[in-house]
Amino acid sequence: MAMEYFPCFYFLLFSLIQFINCVQPATRTQDPIPTDKLLVLTVATAETDGFLRFMQSANYFNYNVKILGMGEEWKGGDVGRSIGGGQKVRLLKEAMESLADQEDLIVLFVDSYDVIFAGGPEELLKKFQQVNHRVLFAAEGLVWPDKRLADKYPFVRSGKRFLNSGGIIGYAPNVNSIMQQWDLHDNDDDQLFYTKIYLDPLQRETLNMTLDHKCMIFQNLNGAVDEVLLKFGTERVRVRNTVYDTLPVVVHGNVNTKIYLNFLGNYIPNAWNYEHGCGVCDEDMIDFSQLKDFPSITVGVFIEQPTPFLPEFLQRLLNLDYPKDKLTFFIHNNEVYHEKHIQKFWEETKNIFKSFKVVGPEEMLSQGEARNMGMDTCRQDPGCDFYFSVDADVMLNNRQTLKLLIEQNRKIISPLVSRHGKLWSNFWGALSLDGYYARSEDYVDIVQGKRIGVWNVPYMAHIYLIKGEALRTELKERNYFILEKLDPDMALCRNARELTIQREKDSPSPESFHMLRPPKGVFMYITNRHEFGRIISTANYNTSHFNNDLWQIYENPVDWKEKYIHPNYTRIFTENLTEEPCPDVFWFPVFSEKACDEIVEEMENFGSWSGGKHQDKRISGGYESVPTDDIHMSQIDYEKEWLHFIREFISPVTLKVFSGYYTKGYALLNFVVKYSPERQAFLRPHHDTSTFTINIALNNKGTDFQGGGCRFHRYNCSIESPRKGWSFMHPGRLTHLHEGLPTTKGTRYIAVSFIDP
Repeated sequence: MAMEYFPCFYFLLFSLIQFINCVQPATRTQDPIPTDKLLVLTVATAETDGFLRFMQSANYFNYNVKILGMGEEWKGGDVGRSIGGGQKVRLLKEAMESLADQEDLIVLFVDSYDVIFAGGPEELLKKFQQVNHRVLFAAEGLVWPDKRLADKYPFVRSGKRFLNSGGIIGYAPNVNSIMQQWDLHDNDDDQLFYTKIYLDPLQRETLNMTLDHKCMIFQNLNGAVDEVLLKFGTERVRVRNTVYDTLPVVVHGNVNTKIYLNFLGNYIPNAWNYEHGCGVCDEDMIDFSQLKDFPSITVGVFIEQPTPFLPEFLQRLLNLDYPKDKLTFFIHNNEVYHEKHIQKFWEETKNIFKSFKVVGPEEMLSQGEARNMGMDTCRQDPGCDFYFSVDADVMLNNRQTLKLLIEQNRKIISPLVSRHGKLWSNFWGALSLDGYYARSEDYVDIVQGKRIGVWNVPYMAHIYLIKGEALRTELKERNYFILEKLDPDMALCRNARELTIQREKDSPSPESFHMLRPPKGVFMYITNRHEFGRIISTANYNTSHFNNDLWQIYENPVDWKEKYIHPNYTRIFTENLTEEPCPDVFWFPVFSEKACDEIVEEMENFGSWSGGKHQDKRISGGYESVPTDDIHMSQIDYEKEWLHFIREFISPVTLKVFSGYYTKGYALLNFVVKYSPERQAFLRPHHDTSTFTINIALNNKGTDFQGGGCRFHRYNCSIESPRKGWSFMHPGRLTHLHEGLPTTKGTRYIAVSFIDP
């Protein structure tokens, strides 16, 4: 008879447990749980960037956090890629033994390297009370690590069904009861351990456990990235689960979602919002005024392909506002074409910098090998405080760049630089599934400066600053720039993001690998708090000319203008910097000295001057009535670029001085004239076949030649002192008959265009 009543006994026992669990917590929810009854436990064996971010968010909300395992060797396996994490349970078990008798203590356990708090203790405890259970585990939509256990989970009508071990909250005695069952190894799987306990119906009922099915407290991102959106408030930013319309308190970037968590961490809880901008940019900054001396920096310069404006790039490095005796230069030049530029730079600076090393194309190093060598220059020098890597296609226009980057006090930080007028920049805001470029939702706003701050990104290139200490600790492994088939920058970024594995005693055996700490990453930051410069285009850079940068007016218009347009050109429009030495003859600055010199050099290098002959096959009809000793722009393949120069820099002046006339900016004849007593000293009176003509002086009177000038017959007006880089502009037909005055000594060069023929 006793056996017949045995099932009924268990049925009544389960019913009684359910009744007690339902009734008792209900009485407790009448009063809020005091926040001093909440203790946060987390495991961290090292102060990684992820851990520091976790603590920053915890401190923002005033959580009481106890850290377990700091300084221990990590033996819990690679939990980001396989099973493991048992070491965390062991540490929790040890911690809970002293807390087990505190009946009213609420213990929250969360991971630290990949977790951010989005809400405070009051909200957390209120939501836990609403759950009406003694222990609450985080939930996710994917079962791990044993998919065969999926069918054993209780049915869930709505919400996530499977347990995740990255978040647990419960009353101390109940949590302790779970932890005391651990008797496995540090590298066994923590999630499987918790899962088996949860799937035991008796334990689930006895300990009153449930899962956070609708992400009220815990938001695991794995398999749920599409569910969450940023919700901006006036003071702080939240993550909103759009499926369940909840605001999770703890955001967990588990498995392969850490990059997305980094994106969210750029905003939550107070990193950036629309009203106040960056809330953390000024925290933990280095104050140069408090330093006894400037940090020592190794500057790695990489010239890996023919690059326009290289002398200007090197000059910008020289102009950086930083003590030169604190700079050590390592230059890798992979191009024979640029050896003359490096040689000149070395001769000018060899006694300025602390040291100067050049590795040339004869070494035949790959990009990865060269960059490893440059980084090792700092890594192996205990006195190197920072490593500053910059590619030759970066034009820095902020002299304070080094100081501004150092001040931010990040292990790896890069100034934002982008292509002029384009969204192409030196960072990626997100990665695709195969590890390549993907556009984050804030990428355009960051590049365009609509969101200003310091941003955690998965990829940066071209220019960055790395702490020397980081190179000798977290990033101490060699060959960071060589990985599979990735380009060097992608290899560096992946190696920085992902776990560093170290071999014991240089043993070649795979079994000898062990991890010194749990999966972690060194965060890489981009700052756009200041304007730093731009990336120039190296595409289609033709090095077959004598002065190749002259041809860059299309590819790199800003750098072309800075190098070749007169520094006072804009004053034509702001300060009316034009002169009228003769009626309707206007005089204004247009070319820099460098432009004048390089155009003359280009023509002399070509060398085929016409000789001032009437017979001229270069023009229609083959006959020139008033010939000059010249070379046409078309002969040096510069016609297209010259016409673009006319449209961009001459046409605006035309509209200013000849009000109401809109030029087409077109010319059939564009040429450089050479006057000298030995060849052709002057030009007889003539009209130009143009609506108007420009005449640009390319060298200096008194220094390069004597005599010269231009006389306008109708007005009996002569201009005998042309200025280098300045242009005359005058009507061509009918009114302005003119002649070229004799050059009596030296050689005079002018650039002429007959515009709108």
